[in-house]
Amino acid sequence: MSVEELVQAALRARENALAAYSNFKVGAVLQTVDGKIYTGCNIENATYGLTVCAERVALWKALSEGERKFRRMVVATATERPGTPCGACRQLMWEFCGDIEVILANPQGFRESHRLSNLYPHPFDEKSL
Repeated sequence: MSVEELVQAALRARENALAAYSNFKVGAVLQTVDGKIYTGCNIENATYGLTVCAERVALWKALSEGERKFRRMVVATATERPGTPCGACRQLMWEFCGDIEVILANPQGFRESHRLSNLYPHPFDEKSL
């Protein structure tokens, strides 16, 4: 799939978000090195603490299906400058995906590519133990 096709899949996933409290819908697509994709959307809960981010939903889906090698993650929001993954998502992405490409996108055509190491420059990982 092309990057634009991945972005469109993330934008579609965003429409499934359950964001009744914040109204901040996020969609994500995680692509494996073999080209498979796993989508996710944020799912909020009244306690907020039990809310799950789109990036983690996509990651859990991929990991639960046995995937272990990833190429990139696309994160889509409707803000003028798309949001980056939160700290918890960055930690989990680093641990399970390594230094993958992270593409930020919005419906208005904004696209920006980063390495996870640029978004999360000092990760806690096995070298920290």
